[in-house]
Amino acid sequence: MVRYLAASLKGIEMKHRIRLIVPIVTEGLRTDAHTAALSDDTTEVSFTILDKGPETIEGAFDEAFAVPDTIVKIIQAERDGCDAVIIDCMGDPGLAAAREAVSIPVLGPCQTAMHIAGLLGHRFAVVTVLRRLHPILVDMASVYGLRGKMAPVRSVDIPVMELMNDYGRLCQALGEQSVKAVLEDEADVIILGCTGMDGLAEAIERSLAAAGLAGVPVIDPISASISFAKSLLRSKLSHSKRTYESPRAKKIKGFDLPPAKQ
Repeated sequence: MVRYLAASLKGIEMKHRIRLIVPIVTEGLRTDAHTAALSDDTTEVSFTILDKGPETIEGAFDEAFAVPDTIVKIIQAERDGCDAVIIDCMGDPGLAAAREAVSIPVLGPCQTAMHIAGLLGHRFAVVTVLRRLHPILVDMASVYGLRGKMAPVRSVDIPVMELMNDYGRLCQALGEQSVKAVLEDEADVIILGCTGMDGLAEAIERSLAAAGLAGVPVIDPISASISFAKSLLRSKLSHSKRTYESPRAKKIKGFDLPPAKQ
Protein backbone atom coordinates (compact mmCIF):
# COMPACT_ATOMS: atom_id res chain seq x y z
CA MET A 1 0.00 0.00 0.00
CA VAL A 2 2.81 2.40 0.94
CA ARG A 3 4.63 1.56 -2.29
CA TYR A 4 1.44 2.23 -4.29
CA LEU A 5 0.93 5.62 -2.60
CA ALA A 6 4.56 6.61 -3.20
CA ALA A 7 4.25 5.77 -6.89
CA SER A 8 0.99 7.72 -7.14
CA LEU A 9 2.46 10.78 -5.43
CA LYS A 10 5.51 10.66 -7.70
CA GLY A 11 3.23 11.02 -10.69
CA ILE A 12 1.72 14.26 -9.38
CA GLU A 13 4.87 15.96 -8.12
CA MET A 14 4.91 19.69 -8.68
CA LYS A 15 7.17 21.04 -11.39
CA HIS A 16 10.31 22.83 -10.31
CA ARG A 17 10.08 26.55 -11.08
CA ILE A 18 13.24 28.19 -12.39
CA ARG A 19 13.29 31.90 -13.16
CA LEU A 20 15.72 33.66 -15.47
CA ILE A 21 16.52 37.17 -14.28
CA VAL A 22 17.44 39.12 -17.42
CA PRO A 23 19.56 41.95 -15.94
CA ILE A 24 18.67 44.58 -18.55
CA VAL A 25 15.61 46.67 -19.40
CA THR A 26 15.41 45.76 -23.10
CA GLU A 27 12.33 43.78 -24.11
CA GLY A 28 12.47 41.05 -26.73
CA LEU A 29 15.95 39.63 -26.14
CA ARG A 30 14.31 36.94 -23.99
CA THR A 31 10.74 35.84 -24.81
CA ASP A 32 8.07 33.42 -23.64
CA ALA A 33 8.95 31.26 -26.65
CA HIS A 34 12.53 30.97 -25.36
CA THR A 35 11.48 29.89 -21.89
CA ALA A 36 8.83 27.50 -23.26
CA ALA A 37 11.57 25.76 -25.24
CA LEU A 38 13.67 25.51 -22.07
CA SER A 39 10.80 24.05 -20.01
CA ASP A 40 9.87 20.36 -19.86
CA ASP A 41 7.65 17.92 -17.98
CA THR A 42 9.58 18.45 -14.72
CA THR A 43 10.58 22.10 -14.95
CA GLU A 44 8.80 25.37 -15.67
CA VAL A 45 11.13 28.15 -16.79
CA SER A 46 10.01 31.79 -16.66
CA PHE A 47 11.82 35.10 -17.00
CA THR A 48 11.68 38.72 -15.93
CA ILE A 49 13.58 41.80 -17.05
CA LEU A 50 14.59 44.78 -14.93
CA ASP A 51 12.57 47.90 -14.21
CA LYS A 52 15.75 49.91 -13.69
CA GLY A 53 19.08 49.23 -15.33
CA PRO A 54 21.06 49.27 -18.58
CA GLU A 55 19.90 48.54 -22.11
CA THR A 56 22.52 45.79 -22.39
CA ILE A 57 25.57 44.72 -20.39
CA GLU A 58 28.80 45.11 -22.32
CA GLY A 59 31.21 46.07 -19.56
CA ALA A 60 31.70 46.84 -15.88
CA PHE A 61 29.97 50.24 -16.15
CA ASP A 62 26.74 48.65 -17.44
CA GLU A 63 26.95 45.86 -14.88
CA ALA A 64 27.14 48.30 -11.97
CA PHE A 65 23.74 49.74 -12.92
CA ALA A 66 22.25 46.26 -13.40
CA VAL A 67 23.07 44.84 -9.98
CA PRO A 68 20.56 46.60 -7.65
CA ASP A 69 17.37 45.66 -9.49
CA THR A 70 18.78 42.22 -10.30
CA ILE A 71 18.98 41.55 -6.56
CA VAL A 72 15.45 42.91 -6.05
CA LYS A 73 14.11 40.60 -8.78
CA ILE A 74 15.87 37.59 -7.26
CA ILE A 75 14.40 38.29 -3.82
CA GLN A 76 10.99 38.62 -5.47
CA ALA A 77 11.49 35.31 -7.32
CA GLU A 78 12.00 33.52 -4.00
CA ARG A 79 8.89 35.21 -2.58
CA ASP A 80 6.94 34.12 -5.68
CA GLY A 81 7.77 30.50 -4.91
CA CYS A 82 10.50 29.90 -7.48
CA ASP A 83 12.81 27.02 -6.65
CA ALA A 84 15.95 28.39 -8.32
CA VAL A 85 17.15 31.48 -10.16
CA ILE A 86 19.60 31.99 -13.01
CA ILE A 87 21.10 35.40 -13.77
CA ASP A 88 20.72 35.62 -17.55
CA CYS A 89 24.08 37.25 -18.35
CA MET A 90 27.65 35.97 -18.71
CA GLY A 91 28.83 38.74 -16.39
CA ASP A 92 27.02 37.01 -13.47
CA PRO A 93 26.03 40.47 -12.12
CA GLY A 94 25.16 40.47 -8.43
CA LEU A 95 25.76 36.73 -8.01
CA ALA A 96 27.40 36.73 -4.58
CA ALA A 97 25.06 39.43 -3.22
CA ALA A 98 22.00 37.54 -4.45
CA ARG A 99 23.17 34.36 -2.76
CA GLU A 100 23.38 36.29 0.50
CA ALA A 101 19.85 37.62 -0.02
CA VAL A 102 18.03 34.32 -0.68
CA SER A 103 18.21 30.64 0.20
CA ILE A 104 17.14 29.12 -3.14
CA PRO A 105 19.94 28.23 -5.59
CA VAL A 106 21.23 31.20 -7.60
CA LEU A 107 23.42 30.36 -10.58
CA GLY A 108 25.61 32.53 -12.77
CA PRO A 109 25.98 31.17 -16.32
CA CYS A 110 29.66 32.14 -16.50
CA GLN A 111 30.62 30.38 -13.29
CA THR A 112 28.54 27.33 -14.18
CA ALA A 113 29.81 27.05 -17.75
CA MET A 114 33.45 27.52 -16.76
CA HIS A 115 33.30 24.79 -14.12
CA ILE A 116 31.56 22.40 -16.51
CA ALA A 117 34.16 23.19 -19.18
CA GLY A 118 36.90 22.45 -16.66
CA LEU A 119 35.41 18.98 -16.20
CA LEU A 120 35.07 18.29 -19.93
CA GLY A 121 38.53 19.24 -21.13
CA HIS A 122 41.99 20.44 -20.22
CA ARG A 123 41.62 23.99 -21.59
CA PHE A 124 38.55 26.04 -22.53
CA ALA A 125 37.97 29.20 -24.57
CA VAL A 126 35.18 31.74 -24.25
CA VAL A 127 33.97 33.28 -27.52
CA THR A 128 32.14 36.48 -26.63
CA VAL A 129 30.60 39.52 -28.32
CA LEU A 130 33.13 42.36 -28.03
CA ARG A 131 36.86 42.76 -27.38
CA ARG A 132 36.17 45.05 -24.39
CA LEU A 133 34.82 42.06 -22.43
CA HIS A 134 38.06 40.05 -22.62
CA PRO A 135 39.64 41.34 -19.38
CA ILE A 136 36.38 40.94 -17.47
CA LEU A 137 36.09 37.27 -18.45
CA VAL A 138 39.73 36.63 -17.59
CA ASP A 139 39.21 38.21 -14.16
CA MET A 140 36.09 36.08 -13.62
CA ALA A 141 38.01 32.90 -14.44
CA SER A 142 40.56 33.92 -11.81
CA VAL A 143 37.86 34.53 -9.19
CA TYR A 144 36.31 31.16 -10.00
CA GLY A 145 39.68 29.40 -9.65
CA LEU A 146 39.91 28.39 -13.30
CA ARG A 147 42.39 30.86 -14.82
CA GLY A 148 44.91 28.07 -15.40
CA LYS A 149 42.46 26.17 -17.61
CA MET A 150 41.44 29.19 -19.70
CA ALA A 151 42.68 29.83 -23.24
CA PRO A 152 42.67 33.40 -24.63
CA VAL A 153 39.22 34.94 -24.94
CA ARG A 154 37.97 35.53 -28.49
CA SER A 155 35.17 37.76 -29.78
CA VAL A 156 32.98 38.14 -32.86
CA ASP A 157 32.78 41.97 -32.80
CA ILE A 158 28.96 42.02 -32.78
CA PRO A 159 27.20 44.11 -30.09
CA VAL A 160 24.49 42.44 -28.00
CA MET A 161 21.70 44.44 -29.62
CA GLU A 162 22.75 43.17 -33.06
CA LEU A 163 22.96 39.46 -32.20
CA MET A 164 19.45 38.72 -33.46
CA ASN A 165 19.79 40.73 -36.68
CA ASP A 166 21.65 38.11 -38.70
CA TYR A 167 22.05 34.64 -37.22
CA GLY A 168 23.93 33.50 -40.32
CA ARG A 169 26.61 36.14 -39.76
CA LEU A 170 26.71 35.37 -36.03
CA CYS A 171 27.10 31.61 -36.55
CA GLN A 172 29.80 32.12 -39.16
CA ALA A 173 31.76 34.44 -36.86
CA LEU A 174 31.35 32.12 -33.87
CA GLY A 175 32.42 29.15 -35.96
CA GLU A 176 35.52 30.93 -37.28
CA GLN A 177 36.63 32.10 -33.85
CA SER A 178 35.95 28.70 -32.29
CA VAL A 179 38.08 26.96 -34.91
CA LYS A 180 40.90 29.44 -34.24
CA ALA A 181 40.55 28.91 -30.48
CA VAL A 182 41.08 25.17 -30.95
CA LEU A 183 43.83 25.28 -33.59
CA GLU A 184 45.76 28.35 -32.44
CA ASP A 185 45.03 28.55 -28.70
CA GLU A 186 44.82 24.80 -27.94
CA ALA A 187 41.33 24.99 -26.48
CA ASP A 188 39.45 21.72 -26.34
CA VAL A 189 36.12 23.09 -25.03
CA ILE A 190 34.28 26.19 -26.28
CA ILE A 191 31.95 28.35 -24.16
CA LEU A 192 29.51 30.69 -25.89
CA GLY A 193 30.34 34.00 -24.24
CA CYS A 194 26.92 35.68 -24.18
CA THR A 195 23.58 34.27 -23.07
CA GLY A 196 22.07 35.96 -26.13
CA MET A 197 23.83 33.22 -28.14
CA ASP A 198 21.68 30.48 -26.60
CA GLY A 199 20.54 27.73 -28.94
CA LEU A 200 23.60 27.99 -31.20
CA ALA A 201 25.87 25.37 -29.61
CA GLU A 202 24.97 22.59 -32.06
CA ALA A 203 25.56 24.87 -35.05
CA ILE A 204 29.04 25.75 -33.75
CA GLU A 205 29.80 22.07 -33.10
CA ARG A 206 28.93 21.42 -36.77
CA SER A 207 31.30 24.20 -37.83
CA LEU A 208 34.05 22.63 -35.77
CA ALA A 209 33.34 19.19 -37.22
CA ALA A 210 33.46 20.63 -40.76
CA ALA A 211 36.95 21.90 -39.94
CA GLY A 212 38.02 18.41 -38.83
CA LEU A 213 37.48 19.16 -35.15
CA ALA A 214 34.61 16.82 -34.31
CA GLY A 215 34.23 16.01 -30.63
CA VAL A 216 34.98 19.49 -29.27
CA PRO A 217 32.12 20.32 -26.85
CA VAL A 218 30.39 23.70 -27.15
CA ILE A 219 28.67 24.87 -23.96
CA ASP A 220 25.50 26.95 -24.08
CA PRO A 221 25.66 28.69 -20.67
CA ILE A 222 21.89 29.03 -20.21
CA SER A 223 21.08 25.41 -21.08
CA ALA A 224 23.97 24.26 -18.91
CA SER A 225 22.80 26.40 -15.99
CA ILE A 226 19.23 25.12 -16.23
CA SER A 227 20.46 21.52 -16.30
CA PHE A 228 22.69 22.17 -13.30
CA ALA A 229 19.89 23.91 -11.43
CA LYS A 230 17.70 20.84 -11.97
CA SER A 231 20.46 18.64 -10.55
CA LEU A 232 20.78 20.83 -7.46
CA LEU A 233 17.02 20.78 -6.91
CA ARG A 234 16.81 17.01 -7.32
CA SER A 235 19.67 16.66 -4.85
CA LYS A 236 18.08 19.17 -2.47
CA LEU A 237 21.22 21.34 -2.51
CA SER A 238 21.79 25.09 -2.50
CA HIS A 239 24.66 27.47 -1.80
CA SER A 240 26.25 27.42 1.65
CA LYS A 241 24.99 29.99 4.09
CA ARG A 242 28.39 29.78 5.79
CA THR A 243 29.85 31.31 2.63
CA TYR A 244 26.89 33.49 1.64
CA GLU A 245 25.62 34.54 5.05
CA SER A 246 22.30 36.40 5.09
CA PRO A 247 22.76 40.19 5.38
CA ARG A 248 22.10 41.92 8.68
CA ALA A 249 18.94 44.02 8.73
CA LYS A 250 19.68 47.69 8.10
CA LYS A 251 18.34 50.68 6.22
CA ILE A 252 19.38 51.00 2.58
CA LYS A 253 18.40 54.46 1.42
CA GLY A 254 16.72 54.81 -1.97
CA PHE A 255 15.87 51.14 -2.51
CA ASP A 256 12.57 49.37 -1.84
CA LEU A 257 13.50 45.76 -1.22
CA PRO A 258 10.82 43.07 -0.99
CA PRO A 259 10.56 41.70 2.55
CA ALA A 260 12.44 38.46 3.10
CA LYS A 261 10.53 35.22 2.64
CA GLN A 262 9.14 33.95 5.93
